[in-house]
Amino acid sequence: MPEARWSALLCGIPLVVAAMTPQAGATPQPTPEPGVGVSQPVFTAEPVRETVWVETGLDGDGDGVLDRVAADIARPAGTDARVPVIMDASPYYSCCGRGNESERKTYDDQGRPVGFPLFYDNYFIPRGYATVLVDLAGTNRSQGCVDVGGPSDVTSARAVVDWLNGRAKGFDSSDGGRPVEAPWTTGDVGMIGKSYDGTIANGVAATGVEGLRTIVPIGAISSWYDYYRSDGVSFGFDPVGLARTVEEGGRPDCDPAKHNLVDGAPANGDMTPLWSERNHVPDAGNVRASVFAVHGQGDLNVKMLQFGQWWDALARGGVERKVWLSQTGHVDPFDFRREEWVRTLHRWFDHYLLGMDDGIEKEPAASVERAPDQWSDEPAWGGEQARPTTLHPRPGSTGGLGELGPEPGRGSASFTDDPRLGEYDWAARPDQPSPARTLFTTGPLEQDMRIAGTGSVTVAAKPGTDTAHLSAMLVDYGPATTRDYLGQGEGIRNTGTESCWGESRPGDDACYTDTEATRSDVDFEIIARGWADLANHESLSDERPLRPGTPYEMTFRLATTDHVVPAGHRLALIIGGTDKEFIVAPSRPGEIGLDLSGTSVTLPVVGGASPHTTATSPAGPPVVRPDRAPQQPDVQLNRP
Repeated sequence: MPEARWSALLCGIPLVVAAMTPQAGATPQPTPEPGVGVSQPVFTAEPVRETVWVETGLDGDGDGVLDRVAADIARPAGTDARVPVIMDASPYYSCCGRGNESERKTYDDQGRPVGFPLFYDNYFIPRGYATVLVDLAGTNRSQGCVDVGGPSDVTSARAVVDWLNGRAKGFDSSDGGRPVEAPWTTGDVGMIGKSYDGTIANGVAATGVEGLRTIVPIGAISSWYDYYRSDGVSFGFDPVGLARTVEEGGRPDCDPAKHNLVDGAPANGDMTPLWSERNHVPDAGNVRASVFAVHGQGDLNVKMLQFGQWWDALARGGVERKVWLSQTGHVDPFDFRREEWVRTLHRWFDHYLLGMDDGIEKEPAASVERAPDQWSDEPAWGGEQARPTTLHPRPGSTGGLGELGPEPGRGSASFTDDPRLGEYDWAARPDQPSPARTLFTTGPLEQDMRIAGTGSVTVAAKPGTDTAHLSAMLVDYGPATTRDYLGQGEGIRNTGTESCWGESRPGDDACYTDTEATRSDVDFEIIARGWADLANHESLSDERPLRPGTPYEMTFRLATTDHVVPAGHRLALIIGGTDKEFIVAPSRPGEIGLDLSGTSVTLPVVGGASPHTTATSPAGPPVVRPDRAPQQPDVQLNRP
């Protein structure tokens, strides 16, 4: 362990090798393995609560004065020990709230912070940590302007890391005021957060800032282009709407920043400099922090592609990393695996921020939920061992329904784009042809087939008009019980009980509503999706007009997945036009022909695919019972 990392241990922070002791009124917590120590709740005095305004070095609102962002701090009192920091930088502390109960920051009559959303302060401050909750520039009590993942967002959070390490200026007021330093901290920072907050953690880590020791991104974005667009096609919403939401009605001085968002995000779905500037994946090589990523495989808001491309880039850089993949949608692990989450996060922060040798870095690096509340652990994520395996579609005896197998295909197929339909319409009747899509399926699989990673679809397509949008999806046909991630709670529901995690104080409750898994019995599951604009077949940054009747080849991505298709199930590839659930229609939808000899799907298969599929369908096409067909998702898809 580097000498600097031992400094916390030598400054009086008790690190007791003993079982975790629950706070008064708290749900009892699990005992660690013999010999594994965790930090103990020994700082029981009322925490110091204060706000420091940190200078970002930017003037986003153009008033001629450098912007300051508000960092609300809660830290142990009555000690000279220097402590590390758990930091959550967010735009949502005033407008929208955080967590399952939408908690917002609260303040006393003098403007001092009282209520800190989430359990981090309640649980970790007694154990020798500080909690710092940062209002991103342009939100709540911070100056500047929101730029939705751009330099203002990332810099406003990085500036606080710099201030904690003595490299930036802090003040006791938003304007003027006295300088404030942070002699109470070691400078070691762990950033955590779900959705937008976790995205900021990714962005700050990608700057390589010194002092950031670990990040815990939960359902986080790695490329903002892939949140709003997909390989040339738009999802139908734009970053300026999110900027207005978090600014709570807008700030007139920030109109130029919003104009930049509008101008830089054209509706045609092209890649632009604005999107490139908000893509953290190319900068993953700068990451010095360890990464504990969490993502829901049913997340149709911040889609799994965001995790997959970030994880792959981190792996190439040799970053220490760990992952949990749940069956939920856009849900925090505190609300789908609470006890295990708190135990694991505690030890993760103890190791990377306090320098404790608790062995967590030697434990399984991946945990994947295979069925509701049934988790499978493995030493490294299986997606890193997957091999690309290409399957080809072939025509069947019924038009629009064909076969999928390892042998190259031939022949043709076609469909007519119908923007009134979507993927659940296309998938729910696999035994019936549809003029709006083509469907190709394997026979019953001879063995389990694990698909783990990011796949792609290649099409040789001939549009009937000068505009064409494409949708593709991978479907597992067969009976299963899954979390109901398409339902209102995205895989969870609230119960009538609470559990407490840490120390409750006036105005800052440590108790949270318990949840439980919701389940759905289905006959099929869409396990990966992708969308594209055929006009971007040559370049994502420069769409080209299509000539009707001219063949074009294009490869586009499917979302990352980790799914086991059981023996006896069938794997299907569906290709259609506009998926009404997700993408906007082209200006002139029409018929699209496919040359099957140039059309294929490439999948990351763990262990290879050739012995797992049959080329024929002796039992007939898959059948879906109407009461076991998933319905259109009941989730919000336009705010991370």
